[in-house]
Amino acid sequence: MPIRDAHDRILSELDIEAEPFALCALEGACSLGMGRAPGATLHYVLGGQGRLSLQGLAPIELQPGRLVLVPASLHHSLHNQGGGQIGLPACKPAGLDLEEHVARGEGSGNMVVLCSSIRLGLRETHGVVDLLRTPLTLDLGRSPRAQQAMAAVVEEVTQRRAGGRAMIRVLLLQCMIEMLRQRLEAGDPAVLWLGALADPGLWRALKAMLKDPGAPHTLESLAEAAGMSRSRFAERFQVAYGQAPMGFLRALRLARAAQLLSDGQEPVKRVAQRVGFASRSAFTRAFTETWGQSPRAFRGARG
Repeated sequence: MPIRDAHDRILSELDIEAEPFALCALEGACSLGMGRAPGATLHYVLGGQGRLSLQGLAPIELQPGRLVLVPASLHHSLHNQGGGQIGLPACKPAGLDLEEHVARGEGSGNMVVLCSSIRLGLRETHGVVDLLRTPLTLDLGRSPRAQQAMAAVVEEVTQRRAGGRAMIRVLLLQCMIEMLRQRLEAGDPAVLWLGALADPGLWRALKAMLKDPGAPHTLESLAEAAGMSRSRFAERFQVAYGQAPMGFLRALRLARAAQLLSDGQEPVKRVAQRVGFASRSAFTRAFTETWGQSPRAFRGARG
């Protein structure tokens, strides 16, 4: 299959879910920690100048019209450098009635960012965005279609009309397709895994993991799903996703566990079982190593 056709097929099957937006306002030179969300986070800069700092990665400069997708579980924070735009009304759309997170510091100049947690999938198979390991950015000034879509998102959030959530989902999907398409065309290593989804064998194995990460998957069962020998499957998976199949599965299980702890009230032992851990103690050790908190503490912090 030609690479362009493969990318077209993958992008045509994208699906997205977005949580209600929040408004982050930074007044003066200050920072606002965003924590480690269990889902990917989308930031859209409405006004001001600053940067987004990320755990173990280079910071991303922020200016009006920049869209940033931060991977799940990546600790990050917003920083306003101050001295820029004055006054929230100048960069906060009138009537934007949202949950607000406000930080205040010394000096003048404000930065306002519209934020949402999103889940990206392929035709009813959510969790594809969990494959993202580094942030993606899109400058809307260079993408008129995405610029119009985000302007419409702000309008939908402001007006709260019937069907608003459905409309926002469609508009955000347009922006995600544009963001991923540009990165694919540029050969960005951060999205090479997306092109690898076009491999029918690898996709069958990956889909099995995404659909039910807690199932008793083994290297043998995944290789069988892919229609390959164990060695061939392990080699091709490593090349495509930069990680061994079972290591990838472990990371996926812990990401899904974070979502379950954040979204529901199931006992920790039950969450451990649902994501494929035989014992609560093994699950707690693995979860704490990845998230920096025990499952119980993580749930309490997010509640």
